[in-house]
Amino acid sequence: MNKPGKEQVFSISNAVDFNRTAIEVFRYQAEYNIVYKEFLSGLNVDSSTVNDVRNIPFMPVEFFKSQAVVTSHDDIELTFTSSGTTGMITSRHHVTDVSWYVDSFRKAFSLFYGDIKDYTVLALLPSYLEREGSSLIYMADDLIRQSNNPDSGFYLYNHADLYHQLKRLQELKKPTLLLGVTFALLNFIELYQVNFPELIVMETGGMKGRRKEMIRDELHATLCRGFGVSSIHSEYGMTELLSQAYSKGEGIFNCPPWMRIIARDPNDPLSLMETGKTGGINIIDLANINSCSFIATQDLGKVYADGSFEILGRFDNSDIRGCNLLIA
Repeated sequence: MNKPGKEQVFSISNAVDFNRTAIEVFRYQAEYNIVYKEFLSGLNVDSSTVNDVRNIPFMPVEFFKSQAVVTSHDDIELTFTSSGTTGMITSRHHVTDVSWYVDSFRKAFSLFYGDIKDYTVLALLPSYLEREGSSLIYMADDLIRQSNNPDSGFYLYNHADLYHQLKRLQELKKPTLLLGVTFALLNFIELYQVNFPELIVMETGGMKGRRKEMIRDELHATLCRGFGVSSIHSEYGMTELLSQAYSKGEGIFNCPPWMRIIARDPNDPLSLMETGKTGGINIIDLANINSCSFIATQDLGKVYADGSFEILGRFDNSDIRGCNLLIA
């Protein structure tokens, strides 16, 4: 079974291309990913008989906590790890070719927001900066460098510096992206209020145990008031993926062409839900070709007929990780 290459994956432009490539990736991973192969064997699935994306079994995301999920004999270039409290078992995503990740997030950002060089990129990500192995920090660092802008950079707890930088960029009318973990954005606006209507505020989800969880509408309304913007953008990604979906407001996310969300029946993990109904979130991430591209998450959400989706919560809120965990 041949391995689909980057040109094939990142040139997907329609459902036919996606379905054909997804089946090729599935059969490749069913043959060469030991963990996924054993999972399929336990389900008595013959990969050669699977010809429809909706019949592909999705591997539980929890496998990344106990197994080395790889579809490659190449050396591991780096390992991304999930966040977690002391004593919690965290996910480990072994990446054998980080260029797939770089190409995926660069191309996705360009599709949704245009040329990164048009932006000043500010990152308020203290909980991620304070640990090693964060895929979000890897992405943010690359976007900051790719912006080729001396005003771009990371902020930890230096809120005063961030406030003055935002005021300066607003006065200069510079297109600006503020990428921030939710609790840090709230902490910032409790100290400083700005009125920067052109600012893109993109929250990356979760309170990380630092603050009480809020419903999405309340959270976004609070952030809109604090930053003087009309909507809050969001990024949906996780340690176990190499692709991200983006929301430009109202909590409705869209995927890049090589990624798809499918809802499953919460009571039957092998049955899929109709569009518009709440179910468990399954993710196809074809950029994850050297790992597993077919993952059943612990997130709950709705998928709509146009492929957009929203996240409504989790099956188990006791295991908080680095994805968007807001309750709608």
